[in-house]
Amino acid sequence: MARVANSGPVPVVVMGLGAIGREIARASLQSEEVTLVGAVDTHPALVGKRLDELGVPSPIQVEPALRRGPARGRRPVVLHATGSSFPAVAEQLLAAVKEGHPVVSTCEELVFPWVRYPELSDRLERAAQRAGVSVLGTGVNPGFVLDRLAATLGQTVGPVRHVLARRVVDARGRREALQRKIGAGLTEDEFDALAAKNAVGHVGLLESAALCALGLGLDLDEYEEELTPVLAHEDIPGGAFVVPRGRVAGVNQTVVGLVDGQERVRLELMLALGAEPPGDQIVIESDTPLRVEIPGGIPGDSATAQLVVHAAPRVAAAESGLLTVLDLPAGR
Repeated sequence: MARVANSGPVPVVVMGLGAIGREIARASLQSEEVTLVGAVDTHPALVGKRLDELGVPSPIQVEPALRRGPARGRRPVVLHATGSSFPAVAEQLLAAVKEGHPVVSTCEELVFPWVRYPELSDRLERAAQRAGVSVLGTGVNPGFVLDRLAATLGQTVGPVRHVLARRVVDARGRREALQRKIGAGLTEDEFDALAAKNAVGHVGLLESAALCALGLGLDLDEYEEELTPVLAHEDIPGGAFVVPRGRVAGVNQTVVGLVDGQERVRLELMLALGAEPPGDQIVIESDTPLRVEIPGGIPGDSATAQLVVHAAPRVAAAESGLLTVLDLPAGR
């Protein structure tokens, strides 16, 4: 179990200064548990700039790579926000770990990577153990609403027969990159072509299902995934751009987890411009059934930043290896 050492604020470095990375940097500056000591991004337009030029109130200058620290002493926790695909960011994670940095990452597939990438997961696990540091993937979804929160609620009931977790997000208030990522503005044919290449939609729903099942004591043996476009019935303004009537406004995604052919876990996500009513819902079937709703839903980008920053001291104090959010203490 991770416990926070009482040795003052934990130094952190933000890696990746897109919209989420900058949000993490701002959250770090607000936290009493961490101290922001560095920022890293490889983009030529960002290297050499100060964070206050990027909307973050800090004079820290953006570096192109992690600085090599002293041979001894506490290395900063890397707050990593560069991509959603585990294979695409694996070398960044391995390099940080090799230099002795604990890592908290927003990479969605890292939240529970063993289902899709068992060999790569084992490689990162071994590297972290050799370096004596911990690595964690977290965020609001995956990492909290549809998995950790559901698992925590499941502790209040007996054996769980089935769980339904549903999240509806109006993407108009989210960053433009996410709106593009869910296919907003595409024709249906364009969406289908990208979906066939796994190049559109939310990343991490299957990982949430696996993590949710683990936390609820369910041993899934099969998964089924479905991705369909949400079409605009009228022009939808209010986002980074107007989605014309008949174009794609976002996605409907479902992952079902099965045990011996029987559905035990169902996660549903609607992430679209104009999706309504926004909110989060968890329904647990057991001898004591449980239903929890969060009207409006937990905010996406800001909550992800807070979860990453909150995890940093816990990961710095944790046993070495590749962790999941279920390994973290529930409270502050």
